[in-house]
Amino acid sequence: METMPDDSPRKQGPDVASRRMLDVKPGALTQRTRAEQLAAALDDRIRADGLTAGESIGTLDSLRAESGFAYSTVSEAVRLLRDRGVIEIRPGRGGGLFVAEAGPVVRMRHTLLNVAEQPATVADAIELRDHLEVLIDVAAARHCTSRDVADLTSLLSTMEAAETWDDFLHANWALHERIAQICPNEMARAVYVSTLGHLNATSSRIDDDAADTYRRNRLQIHVDLVDAIASGDEPAVREVVSRHNTSM
Repeated sequence: METMPDDSPRKQGPDVASRRMLDVKPGALTQRTRAEQLAAALDDRIRADGLTAGESIGTLDSLRAESGFAYSTVSEAVRLLRDRGVIEIRPGRGGGLFVAEAGPVVRMRHTLLNVAEQPATVADAIELRDHLEVLIDVAAARHCTSRDVADLTSLLSTMEAAETWDDFLHANWALHERIAQICPNEMARAVYVSTLGHLNATSSRIDDDAADTYRRNRLQIHVDLVDAIASGDEPAVREVVSRHNTSM
């Protein structure tokens, strides 16, 4: 794996090395966190190298040294891959990070990732995401805990405080992914998060005059959504999701 950029500023911008490593299109980097970049790169390497269940992919320390990212970034990337069923963490002597058993959900995610690499799939991803939105959000309302509410509220604050359009979009996707984590339906969650990743990498910009109005409207919809989920009000969740899906 080629060396990835450090989190700290350098004379040469990080985009050059990262783009070479991840083979992503210009502009996509600004809409993904460094942890997401690293997680995607590790997932790609596992698939490209044909690594099988139980094979080692290193340790947190070795990935930190190899990637050049901060320890917290590497830890977050590992958490993302663990939650997605791609890797497992084994503690103790001889432990580390290993390729997880590829169950049906992981195989489906890889299929979806291959589909996402094809052109003209944005409309399909939006349609699929919209249909899953009710299932994911209603399930979140049924299973939401006080910890979940605290996390969602914090992500709303990040969304509100976003200074740039890219930051706002990323906060938006992060909120939806956190909502999806509450849903116990692993299959639906895997498909939904995969569509988010594809849309995140292909999101378009809007002009500055429209951006402020759009951001205010979208923020309020997400505030209403979190309120409905936190209160367990399923009819309210369905109503907000309808507004969410028809006011893009």
